[in-house]
Amino acid sequence: MPVRIRLSRKGAKKHPFYRIVVADSRRSRDGKFIDQVGTYNPMLNKDNPERVKIDVEKAKEWIGKGAQPSDRVKLFLSSMGVGEKPIITEKTKKHLPKKKTLEKLAAAKKAKEVAKTEDAKPAAAEAPVEEVAKTEDAKPAAAEDKEKVKTSE
Repeated sequence: MPVRIRLSRKGAKKHPFYRIVVADSRRSRDGKFIDQVGTYNPMLNKDNPERVKIDVEKAKEWIGKGAQPSDRVKLFLSSMGVGEKPIITEKTKKHLPKKKTLEKLAAAKKAKEVAKTEDAKPAAAEAPVEEVAKTEDAKPAAAEDKEKVKTSE
């Protein structure tokens, strides 16, 4: 008989409360179980000691008999010093942004970079432009002087 240590849901709608039970893996989630090992109340704060209560001796006994804990129960047991912490991987890509969102983010980033480079260019380019303007103003004045000299001759 394949035995698992897993969560069995109790509590009202939108107010979950779980029993940590030892049950036949072929039974339904909330169905008949062999033994209750502890409780889990996700509505409490993470630092609250009442959030997860497990009878560690019972859990060790059932693991010794061959019961396989679920991933979540393994996590709880590892935090209490029984067993190793499981490696939990992202099984879906739902946590990643969609294609259009990525495009919008890339466009916004590009716009910021362009704005930064434009802000940097005028500050550096303003001084030479003014100097060029002064020299251009000087050239027409010199040209006017030459024209005056030519017309007066």
